This record gives sequence, C-alpha cells and structure tokens, in this order.
Amino acid sequence: MGGDRERAERALRATLQTLAERISAGEARQLAEQLAPELAPWLSSDKRSQPFDVDEFVRRVAEREEADAATAERDVRIVLAALSQAVPARELDDVAAELDKTFAPLLPRGPYVDLLSAEEFMRRVAQRGGLDDSAARRATEAVLETLGERIAGGEVDDLLTRLPLALHTPLKAGRAHSSGIARRMSFDEFAQRVAERERTSSFPVREHTAAVLATLREAVGDDEFFDATVQLPADYPRVAVRSG
Repeated sequence: MGGDRERAERALRATLQTLAERISAGEARQLAEQLAPELAPWLSSDKRSQPFDVDEFVRRVAEREEADAATAERDVRIVLAALSQAVPARELDDVAAELDKTFAPLLPRGPYVDLLSAEEFMRRVAQRGGLDDSAARRATEAVLETLGERIAGGEVDDLLTRLPLALHTPLKAGRAHSSGIARRMSFDEFAQRVAERERTSSFPVREHTAAVLATLREAVGDDEFFDATVQLPADYPRVAVRSG
C-alpha cells in the first residue's frame, strides 16, 4: 500500500468492518481473538450477518475507504492475504466457509487466485478483434451482458468465480434481464443483441463476439467454458475456437 500507513489502516478497518457485516458474530469474534487487540473493535457487530455477494462487499469497502472500486478490490486482496499470514489456516477456512463462491477470486488460497485481470482481458479482446481500448470495452460488456441473458443464472454464478470483479456487472445485468432463466436465442439473435448494446453494425459484431468468447474461454478455462456453453447451439463454442 505504498508505505502510506494512514491509507493502509483505512483499508484494513474498512475490510474488517465489512467482513464483520458479512460473517456471523461468532465467527467474527473467533477471528478477532486471533488478531491484535486494537483490531477487535473493527470486527464487532451487533447485527445479524448479511448475505451480500463479493461485488457488494467491495462496494461497501470502497465507500468506507472513500476510494474507487478497483482500489478497494486491490486493498481487500491485500488485507485478506495479510490475514492468511496472521491467523491459523483453519480460522481463515472457517471464514471462507461463510462466504459464497463469488468471493473465491479475492481469497488468498484456492484454485482461482491467479485471475486474468480485467485490463489483460480487454487487451486480448482488442488484439483479437482489431479494436481500440474503448471499443474493446464496449464489445466485452455487450457480449458478456448478452451471454448472461442467454445462459442459466447458476452458470453465470460459476463464471463470476473465475473473472475479475470489473467484469461481473455486465454478466449480472444479463442475468437480471432473464431473471436467471436461460433465454433461447440463435447465434444470429445473440449477435443482433450484442450489436444493439455495442451500438455498432451487424458485420463486425460477429468478430467482436468471437474475440470476447475466445478470451472468456482463456480466462475461465476449458472446463468452465464448456459447462457454461454446453446447452448453446454448436456455433457458439465453435466461434470461440476459431478465433483462438
């Protein structure tokens, strides 16, 4: 945290206070007992735990820090990594057990620690699609929102565990459009919806969709990509394979 003691303390306080809102009071007390006494008040809460997801967690930390979401996300990772060094592994495992799977990318242990960053995701989309940074972002958001609408809500949740938080919003928006129930649509209809969201013509949108799907496959891995797209018509995964 750049040697800035005041900011480091603010990030630690914001993360622990938000964690105390998310986990049970009993678990918060047990965690506090493993830490320095001056940190215990930040883990104190007289309210019932609230089952919010990782995006809401980071939003609350950002609000408490008076920082943007990217800074808050980075600080949460640092704080949780520091906790993993300060408390027994079983204690952090108990905390993790009270969090839903959307928190996996932020936890210091687990299969998804080395995530593809949002910046690298966009860079690969731009390179594949021959796009500038702004166009790559629009394409990525349009495709992910449409994919979130097309697949089941549970599959969206699984993708969220493998992707950086900056890419969660469009997938969640798509899931909200369909209420988590997969909507049948041909690839032509899929591409048309992407074009409308991207505000571009129908010709390049197919190439843009291919670029995003190929990058998504790299980001989440073949198994997760297959699980998310197995019920789609065959041309969806083939598009991603062709553009790799």
